[in-house]
Amino acid sequence: MNTDTLVIVATLIVYKLALIGIGLWASRRNKTEDDFFLGGRGLGAWVAGLSYAASTSSAWVLLGFTGFVYTNGLSALWMVPGILGGYVVVWQVFGRRLREETATRGHMTLTDFMTAETSQTMKTTIAMTSAVLIIFCFIFYIAAQFGAAGAAFETQLNLPHVESLLIGAAVILIYALLGGFWAVSVTDMLQGALMALVALVLPAAALITAGGPGGVWETLSASAPEGYLSWTGPHGGFIFIGFVLGIAAIGLGPFGQPHLIARLMAVKDETARKQGFRIAIGWAVIVYTGMITLALSGRALTGGNADGESLLYLLAGDLFPAMIAGLIIAAVLSAVMSTVDSLLVATSAAVAHDMGVVRHFPGHEVLISRIVMAVLVALAVALALALPATIFSRVLFAWSALGAAFGPVVLVRVLHREPAGWAILTAILAGFVMTVFFYLAGQMGGESWAAALARLPGDPFERIVPWVLPFILLIVFSIDARKARTSAA
Repeated sequence: MNTDTLVIVATLIVYKLALIGIGLWASRRNKTEDDFFLGGRGLGAWVAGLSYAASTSSAWVLLGFTGFVYTNGLSALWMVPGILGGYVVVWQVFGRRLREETATRGHMTLTDFMTAETSQTMKTTIAMTSAVLIIFCFIFYIAAQFGAAGAAFETQLNLPHVESLLIGAAVILIYALLGGFWAVSVTDMLQGALMALVALVLPAAALITAGGPGGVWETLSASAPEGYLSWTGPHGGFIFIGFVLGIAAIGLGPFGQPHLIARLMAVKDETARKQGFRIAIGWAVIVYTGMITLALSGRALTGGNADGESLLYLLAGDLFPAMIAGLIIAAVLSAVMSTVDSLLVATSAAVAHDMGVVRHFPGHEVLISRIVMAVLVALAVALALALPATIFSRVLFAWSALGAAFGPVVLVRVLHREPAGWAILTAILAGFVMTVFFYLAGQMGGESWAAALARLPGDPFERIVPWVLPFILLIVFSIDARKARTSAA
């Protein structure tokens, strides 16, 4: 092992020990189920804002999004308004109602909020269904993040793929098991700060090396494929409209993500929520701008011959000494961990709380939640090893499926409408099934109408249709809760 590799390894060891230390410190706060899954509902603005931002972006923004822009050019940037719009809606439209109702009524999970006005029988049915969908989607999502962690170790340290995955999974499991939601939120805040630092430093170095904005534009104009520097890309007419709507619709995903909604449920008061939004949106602007700069500068430097999803590793090694490169790799692991730990807590909550497992073990809620978490990690590692796929595609599938399943229900309830229980269940299943249908149709061969629609650039049918139809169903079969309360009074 050469000196540079030793420096990187030492940096990563210190970083991982610090995370485990946070887990040990936070473990003292976990006395109840509410502490383990929502941190006692005491998140301040910085913890809530940065942990939300880091959890929503994950390795996808540092690796997957960068690779998408690297490959597609300026047309890929239509995704960004949708993503930022998602931040605005979740924090400013959903935030107050979510925080106030969940605190007042003691909701522990997103499912509790969705089913608050349904009968006990329907509540149980919806909770079980939702838990199964969360487990299914988040296992794919977690597997994608483990794949990103494994790639970091594999690329930089020449470790075998299996060992790389196991190391990354073990560290995440240890501090998430120990500290629960509070440890996850504090570490996510620190990891989000590190990601933002890298999004400033590495793109700036790449841009300078590539000759500044003028040099990048000149190089890409001469070497990039036709349409690369066009806002429409190679698309035109209705295809272009569908492409823009499809990639912008990624911003609908956060509406139904349990691990993100949990941040709004756990924020301590209205002042913290408002400040947290400003922190989160500021982080997003910095990081997405940085990754766009990195992708375009990297394309100019490599001539399009690199793997877009590995661009960050490549440029970190080429442009910085080993110590800085180690910190950049740590940032990628931060992106991985900041999402995986949140997903683990949310999935554990779905199994332990929504499925009612903890009710069979009174007094041992936290222990049971930790056992569930360990089992989930084992399943995700197995999936990551068995089903290789790009980070971008695997994450977006899980993101879109849960967003379409739960997002319309959350939006309708935030708008003070109370859908019938059967309508909620139907909307959840319809959103999920339609997303899976269009995803699978796009992956398989054939010339059927479904395959043709599913393979349209931007995947508009996978991301929009499964969201809109359930939303319409819920609006039609719901009542205005405010009018109902006024009439009753």
